[in-house]
Amino acid sequence: MTPILPPDMPLWISKMLPKNNIRYSVNVDDCQNMHVMESGQGFPVLMLHGNPTWGLLYRRIMDRMADDEIRCIAPDLIGLGFSSKPRSMDEHTLENHARWVGSLIDSLDVEGLVFVGQDWGGPIGLRALADRPHLLKGLVILNTAIAPPKPDFKPTVFHKFSQMPVISNIVFRWFGFPQNILHKIQGNPDSISGNTARAYQYPLRKFRDNVAPLALARMVPNGLNHPSVEPLRKCQVLVESFRGPAEIVWGNKDPILGRAFKRVHALLPDAGVTRTPAGHFLQEEVPDEISAAIRKVVGPVSV
Repeated sequence: MTPILPPDMPLWISKMLPKNNIRYSVNVDDCQNMHVMESGQGFPVLMLHGNPTWGLLYRRIMDRMADDEIRCIAPDLIGLGFSSKPRSMDEHTLENHARWVGSLIDSLDVEGLVFVGQDWGGPIGLRALADRPHLLKGLVILNTAIAPPKPDFKPTVFHKFSQMPVISNIVFRWFGFPQNILHKIQGNPDSISGNTARAYQYPLRKFRDNVAPLALARMVPNGLNHPSVEPLRKCQVLVESFRGPAEIVWGNKDPILGRAFKRVHALLPDAGVTRTPAGHFLQEEVPDEISAAIRKVVGPVSV
């Protein structure tokens, strides 16, 4: 695939990006344009964010690895950031997102990569790599789910609310939920404030572009017949069969996915573990710990 020019970005946001970064867009699956930010040269590390952020979430990690022989690749999921924004909620399925990310991976023409995933970025990336298992050389897992829910699971209040008709549409679409209150699910609320908070809100400021946050919330299973369950099983199969180096960095104060740690650790029992007092978007709070985990994983697979 030939990269195409990236969308315009306000100067005040571009000043927040890593030094010496490059930005481009890739037409994925012949239907959407995915915005990508890269920095550094060396072994490829694909970093996927979740709902409702974008690649900016990894800027502090990318800055800290500027002197390492690592090629950091941070795309914006379709519907978020500066990527295309489908207007139909029905287009937002786990399989579609995995197909779009898989198309990006194919365009990178790499022989292997380390995958870093947080929130929806975890299962989306893992589902894409389940179709390309030979490329997965290392894993860094950050506050995400990597398997379908157990039969006795209970959805969080956030995810129950997202399934409520009418009221959830009003709150998500009209009032900019949850992108306007990201600080409330952080260990340190000040970690998402000022221009950082504005930068996450900016790509979703227009009503017509503000579809993905609710659609991605509804992608979370609310029962074992939910369409996301089967692709999540494929993620679990990939993780359980993976024998390469893995690290888990976890934000203990995450009210959304904090309780998922035991399940994640059970699926990756040999992974190194770093527990932190961070919240859901731990990239904003503990970039040093995440950078260290990435280096631990890249080291043995890049030789």
